[in-house]
Amino acid sequence: MTDYGHDLRFGVNLLPEAGRPDTVVGLARLAERAGADLVTFQDHPYHPGFLDTWTLLSHVAAHTSRVVLAGNVHPVPLRPPAVLARAAAGLDLLSGGRVELGLGAGGYRDAIAAMGGPRRTPGEAVEALEEAIAIVRATWAVDEPGGVHAGGRHYRVDGTARGPRPAHAMGIWLGAYGLRMLRLTGRLADGWLPSLPALEPGALSAGNAVVDAAAAEAGRDPAEVRRLLNLGGELPAEQLAELALADGVGTFILLTGDPRVVQRFAGETAPRVRALVAAARGA
Repeated sequence: MTDYGHDLRFGVNLLPEAGRPDTVVGLARLAERAGADLVTFQDHPYHPGFLDTWTLLSHVAAHTSRVVLAGNVHPVPLRPPAVLARAAAGLDLLSGGRVELGLGAGGYRDAIAAMGGPRRTPGEAVEALEEAIAIVRATWAVDEPGGVHAGGRHYRVDGTARGPRPAHAMGIWLGAYGLRMLRLTGRLADGWLPSLPALEPGALSAGNAVVDAAAAEAGRDPAEVRRLLNLGGELPAEQLAELALADGVGTFILLTGDPRVVQRFAGETAPRVRALVAAARGA
């Protein structure tokens, strides 16, 4: 059993449906009123039925005041890392420090290639993501001397100016499943963000072990990596509490478009899970 002691956070993952923009924004505002900590949106730029996620995040940031916002997750092959770093930092500044950065290696290779993006092997995709993280962090490191010189075989930034600095210590969360991605998460990321429907039984525990080992090898405390989990549907509070206590999940994100479910998850389920986990930790 692994409990990293993280404070529990609860959010919703909303479909960025282009055909219902007012509904999408309304659900985000409802989530904030109901007490959710986090609102995320999928980022599939190749999907013609979806709003552009960065545009949507900016709009929602202007229509909310408290809730944290994030992409779930941004495909690096279609989001140049130096541009992505400045976009994220800028929105964090505009929103008062309410943005986190979720990144993925880009699993939909055919769709990415159809949009003009690079077609990478799984190994190349992991390499490119590691290079992208280095560029993002170097861009934010405004106290370092000189310009940004980072990258490798897939990305290269040679001398661009640093900045802006985000309004807060923005986390980088990785949507990771394979062994190399999990190791990368442990070495370099601030959060591991898988989706429960995509995981086999025991995969959370096994993934935690890989992330923890990689973090320790890099000289990091494994608890520095927040464990987040996308939920495909509602689960009982007792099951969520067990996931927190046994598998270290600190952030639960529910995929839903139902306002009743949004209110129930944020306003009823979340307090119950917090109470159960607090009681177990206290005992």
